[in-house]
Amino acid sequence: MAFSTNTKTALRCFHCGDTCINTKIIVAEKNFCCEGCKMVYEILNQTGMCSYYDLNNTPGAAQKHTFRPDKFSFLDDAAIAQSIISFKDEHQIHVTFYLPQMHCSSCLWLIENLHKLEPAVVSSHVNFERKEAAIIFNYQYCSLRKVAELLTRIGYEPCISYSDMGKQKPRINGSKIYRLGVAGFCFANIMLLSFPEYLGIDSKEKSLMMLFRYVNVLLSLPVFFYSAGEFYKSAWQAIKQKFVNIDAPIVLAIWVTFFRSLYEIFTSTGGGYLDSMSGIVFFMLAGRVLQEKKKKKLSFERDYTSYFPVAVTKVNESDLTTVALPDIQLGDTLKIYDQELIPADAILTRGNALIDYSFVTGESVPVTKEMGEIIYAGGKQLGGTIELLVIKEVAQGYLTSLWNKDAFKDDPINDRSFVHAISYWFTWAVFIIAFLAGLYWYFANSAIMWNAVTAVLIVACPCALLLSNTFTNASVLRIFSNNKFYLKNASVIEKLAAADTLVFDKTGTLTTRAYQTVVYEGKPLTSAIKQKIGTLASQSSHPLSSAIENWAGVLPGNPVIAFEQIPGSGIEGMVEDDLITLGSSLFVRGKNDINMNIGAAVYVAVEGVYLGYFKLKNQYRASIPDMLKRLTARFKLLVISGDNDNERSYLRQLLGPSADLYFNQQPADKLTVIEAIQKMGSKTVMLGDGLNDAGALKQAHVGIAITDDTNNFTPASDAILDASKLALLEQFIQLAKANKVIVVTAFIISIIYNLIGLSFAVQGLLSPMIAAILMPISSISILLISFGFTNLIAKRLSL
Repeated sequence: MAFSTNTKTALRCFHCGDTCINTKIIVAEKNFCCEGCKMVYEILNQTGMCSYYDLNNTPGAAQKHTFRPDKFSFLDDAAIAQSIISFKDEHQIHVTFYLPQMHCSSCLWLIENLHKLEPAVVSSHVNFERKEAAIIFNYQYCSLRKVAELLTRIGYEPCISYSDMGKQKPRINGSKIYRLGVAGFCFANIMLLSFPEYLGIDSKEKSLMMLFRYVNVLLSLPVFFYSAGEFYKSAWQAIKQKFVNIDAPIVLAIWVTFFRSLYEIFTSTGGGYLDSMSGIVFFMLAGRVLQEKKKKKLSFERDYTSYFPVAVTKVNESDLTTVALPDIQLGDTLKIYDQELIPADAILTRGNALIDYSFVTGESVPVTKEMGEIIYAGGKQLGGTIELLVIKEVAQGYLTSLWNKDAFKDDPINDRSFVHAISYWFTWAVFIIAFLAGLYWYFANSAIMWNAVTAVLIVACPCALLLSNTFTNASVLRIFSNNKFYLKNASVIEKLAAADTLVFDKTGTLTTRAYQTVVYEGKPLTSAIKQKIGTLASQSSHPLSSAIENWAGVLPGNPVIAFEQIPGSGIEGMVEDDLITLGSSLFVRGKNDINMNIGAAVYVAVEGVYLGYFKLKNQYRASIPDMLKRLTARFKLLVISGDNDNERSYLRQLLGPSADLYFNQQPADKLTVIEAIQKMGSKTVMLGDGLNDAGALKQAHVGIAITDDTNNFTPASDAILDASKLALLEQFIQLAKANKVIVVTAFIISIIYNLIGLSFAVQGLLSPMIAAILMPISSISILLISFGFTNLIAKRLSL
């Protein structure tokens, strides 16, 4: 038999909003779910900062985990501290902490008023997008450790990872912005000074006209030598690789326009086309800046070091010390606390280990380990303290080896856009036409030969193609990011459009990481017994117990008289007048059900009498079934999971007989499957969420990291997708395919324009001045077409 989730009105914690199982934790007539939430309130109340609760209702995060006083003791190590701080002088330290708990305006207000809690803090500024706080404090009165502990006590524990050690703090690369600003300023002023000549200037003002021309030359120099440097560098690097990219003809157009203008101005034969030259550079740079705007706040190059802690506790003969991860050596004994990560492959030597490998292997059920067994790096200890004997250094562990493959190195050749191929042939065609036009006019009328050649090179500039591609890509990236889909760069759009095979991880990708589907099998439970089971389960931090608590509900008033939790086995306690036992089959029944293939299960007994078990199933995201059925008609689908195969039949029903399903796959196995289907010519998109997917994400043509919070850890990937938007995957791919169509359409329009312009230019009927005026007009019209088509298609796709 099965029960539905029990919903019950209960007291809510004033700080975090969770249900108050113990209704006796009260301060100032306010209820709290745990001592941790109560402590945060008392700290804020004592310093007159309860406005924190006025900005948003229950803004805090639950503080049920016990605060460990020595958790940040590693910050007392001068070498570790120096590798984390960004600046230090005689009085102050500047440090930036990542605070993943920040989520609302109350959080921002509290962090930026940190100085009211600790006078030694000079200032604290929040980057809400990145969930970072830049803190300046006087270290003569307050240590770095004390700042981290203060943040932890008020509910914002800093996340300090191994990757933070020795890492150069990111600086905003303003090069493109500065180049764009210079080009924009010069372009606007050159246009302004050119208007009198375009509109006709009185012959009496010829001296003034020459002055304007010379000023234009001065204004064009920064554009030519500085702003356009972006294109020179790109074109030269491509030529060194014996490849002509689209920047090469752009550079040619800039040079021809610039030097032709200098010739006309200094020989007094014309006004030149410096406005067009500066316009080309300005619009090209604007498009590139827009393309890069959205990706700056996210990291797409994370590896295991972003997941591992900075330091752990080392057990010595007579005491405990803190050791940084790079200093861990073979034979060291490490002490690992509840909720801490295992930093290196090791053997369990003391304690009961219950290891959560869900983020490493994809296995959704925590694994019990006995003394003498190997525990691999990346797992999280749940429950009590354990001791481990290190058998491999951090950099030599099973998981870390996945990042050493040559396949993961960037291949610039494979990142080349299709527009470069078009540009290659277009450039040679323009050269040939210009040569033939010059050859013809050399014999027909040499006086206009250079006018004809110059006009051909200017009017046939492929800036319309580059503009269309750049601004279409920028529009697509903007639409994607507005829908919480963030791409590493524009080249990912083309790779996504070419995809024909979609590969999904199961745990954390198709399913949520929280157990929400609970089915009870066994003797009937009364409502009272059901709530007593939920009440006992609420005393455990185990994820399976949390699921049972949510399913069964709890009794008010915390009627648990006493309980004992044995990590890796279960929990037993008196709830009112009943002895409740929850845990493994061995713990509850005294034996293992080795023949029962029931997946994740928690057994239950009351007064020593076995009643049944709770079967905990993965909860698929709400829109996943419909999404998979739609994708089946368009793509080859695969599921590669590190979890067991208990849900094979359900997935087969969703995906149909043609889908390939792989279970119990280790990280290296996932990588092997991706390589195998790529050798068959498939263009793969891999979607995963954990370290176990990192190798496959890097190997796939497009790796998409799925996350419930884009600021949380995600493995290295080409894109990051918020899990709530996973159902839009098909629409994202359709827009990526439309991106190429829009660019090609705009280019065809520009070819038509070029053919018309060339027909006049080769006859010598089109002056370079008119060509220079028509070129930016054409470019702007192509830009508007690209932007309009992109938004129209996105609207039709409901993006």
